[in-house]
Amino acid sequence: MIGFVWELIVGLIVGVLARLLLPGKEAFPAGALGWLLTAVLGIGGSLLGGFIARSLWAGENYTAGWIMSILGAIILLLIVRLIFGKGGSAS
Repeated sequence: MIGFVWELIVGLIVGVLARLLLPGKEAFPAGALGWLLTAVLGIGGSLLGGFIARSLWAGENYTAGWIMSILGAIILLLIVRLIFGKGGSAS
């Protein structure tokens, strides 16, 4: 249980860092759901970063570090923007 909570906290930090490093606005809702989606983005980014590193240069038991986690989250954020567009007010 503690490991799951720790993974959510680290995922939230990675997701927030990715959103800060990539300027612009996403189509994420405000409030608690937006923070949850940011955490999911960070966790997914960590998985994607680890997959990229294992595919290119790292060994089988590689776990993604901070840099690869943030890079993976930025890639996922770009994919989210391509699919859903940028956030903003509906007219």
